[in-house]
Amino acid sequence: MRENLLERMLFYTGLCVTFVFILAPVTFMILMSFSKNPDFLGQSFNFTIRHFYEIIYTRSLHFPEYLANSLIVSSISALISTAIAGMGAYAFTRFNFPGKFILLVGILALSMFPQISIVGYLFRIMAGVGLINTRTGLVLPYTAWVLPLSLWILISYFLQIPGELDKAAYIDGCSPLKTMWYVILPVASPGLFSTLLLAFIFSFNEFMFALMLTTDQAARTVPVGISLFQGLHGEIPWGSIMAASTLTTAPVVILTLVFQRYIIQGLTRGALKG
Repeated sequence: MRENLLERMLFYTGLCVTFVFILAPVTFMILMSFSKNPDFLGQSFNFTIRHFYEIIYTRSLHFPEYLANSLIVSSISALISTAIAGMGAYAFTRFNFPGKFILLVGILALSMFPQISIVGYLFRIMAGVGLINTRTGLVLPYTAWVLPLSLWILISYFLQIPGELDKAAYIDGCSPLKTMWYVILPVASPGLFSTLLLAFIFSFNEFMFALMLTTDQAARTVPVGISLFQGLHGEIPWGSIMAASTLTTAPVVILTLVFQRYIIQGLTRGALKG
């Protein structure tokens, strides 16, 4: 009895500590975005929405442009990477060909290279083809960056889809392409959807490529734009930074909360048998 009580106490204590550790920075960010003074902890809290008004309507900050760039680039990158990963996962799980395992491990190994080790060469390539400071110049590396993650998630999901479905489709006269399109992909829709959301979140939060491959608001994304707020003011405008961070975090949090059931189902389905 005492062991069960101690186990529950330790569980809930760890849960509360983790909860506070995760939410404390977010709570501080939100409070600071609504406070007139960045040092409000040492003074009385004065509520204001001035910081949100400034980042939206101050043209020199270009926050709406940054947010639009992030949404467009992340959405396109997530759609392309999920589509390619879906076809790749079908090929890896349904066909046998020489070097399949080596190719799969190679894709995983290449994804482990840190971004800083390749961004210099990537900059030279993009400059050579005239894609610096363009949305296309971000979509291409973003797609390549999230593709290994998307592929591995979908492979683990496709492996749990019975092969009898393919055989039944072949008997009915379907080609492998039609089998993938009309049979496998509809069954794998939860996994595809969760992969799409994760790819979008990863692309939306990316910083290094956007920093090196953009020069102004024409293609610059939100993470880089927020980091450069201080250069526009000559000092660190904590209120504006926190307000922009709050608005930027909101879409990702809302997507995760609304579709968390599909994300968990897509990620855990591949870890279960049957």
